[in-house]
Amino acid sequence: MTGRSDLVVGLMSGTSLDGMDAALVRLKSATEAELVGFVHRRYTTEQREELLRALEGEATPRDYARLHVRLAEWAGEAVERLLSQTRVKATDLAGIGFPGQTLWHEPTVVSWQLGEPAVLVERFGAKVVSGFRASDIAAGGQGAPLVPMADVELFGALDHPRVLLNIGGMANLTYVPGRGVAEGAFAFDTGPGVAVIDAVARMTQPDLPYDRDGQVSGQGKVDVKILAELMLDQYFHQAPPKTTGREHFGQDYAERLFERLPGPDAVATAVELTARTIAHAIATWVPGTPEVVASGGGTRHPVLWKSLGHALEVHRAGVVLKRFDEVFFDGDAKEAAAFALLAYLTLHGQPGNLPGATGARGPRVLGTISGP
Repeated sequence: MTGRSDLVVGLMSGTSLDGMDAALVRLKSATEAELVGFVHRRYTTEQREELLRALEGEATPRDYARLHVRLAEWAGEAVERLLSQTRVKATDLAGIGFPGQTLWHEPTVVSWQLGEPAVLVERFGAKVVSGFRASDIAAGGQGAPLVPMADVELFGALDHPRVLLNIGGMANLTYVPGRGVAEGAFAFDTGPGVAVIDAVARMTQPDLPYDRDGQVSGQGKVDVKILAELMLDQYFHQAPPKTTGREHFGQDYAERLFERLPGPDAVATAVELTARTIAHAIATWVPGTPEVVASGGGTRHPVLWKSLGHALEVHRAGVVLKRFDEVFFDGDAKEAAAFALLAYLTLHGQPGNLPGATGARGPRVLGTISGP
């Protein structure tokens, strides 16, 4: 590592499909990072529907090819806004971390992302790191989650164990024994975050893009019988490391739930499913009674946040639940900032995966570097 500070942009388009996040991070080392700026470039309804069609396999080869370029153009717009907001020149960037949009994730076999890095190289003249997951998968890993490296290096507590929980389209957690302590750290996806909640909410009330402020779930009642059946899903009882995505907890899953339980009750039941599976995962796989620091869009869902607090108290009494914003910076920036760190590590030839999280045979330098 060099002694100077590097400015790196991290990008993120997650399973919630709400937009492209861009974070500008100043890194002096892997353990010294400062968030300089953050923007969220929201997807239009048409863009979101285009992504959904691709995710559901309803696109043609031409559609996928064009979306591969268009996604990079949307990322470029987010970077432009970020640089304008922070008054930083593209020539000052050490690099850009661009994980793209995951379309298909089949652990230990393949993880496929759209997003052409050459578009960003041409637009900003900076090195672009992309294709982060392939090296880990080639080493026998799940290719995810990758954010745990940032959780260990930047977001762990100095004097006690901490769980870094992210509730996006899917929910995932990292257990960190102490900041900078990789030994004993592990991570995995707990299951659905807001993806099922929002999909069922749109079926119930088509004019809503998602269950904004718990408007729909707040009107419903949890169906205890159906919830108990959903909780029997093998994924929830599989030992980590493990990852999942919309190929399991996506539109088809939501439609099956809605067929059995239409209306607000389905949304309320989906909320409780997310809360209980997170709490179950912590109670089953995480030792002790750690502090839980949560980020992601799900932390702003009032019904989910209340249900999660209650479920944690039932499953593991004494757990302290906090929002990421209370401890660090804007939680919406966390995953994009993590990919800035991962790009920084790759540019310096350092491993970016955490084998305890992905199950890979060992540490690997992640991604491909494009550009000058």
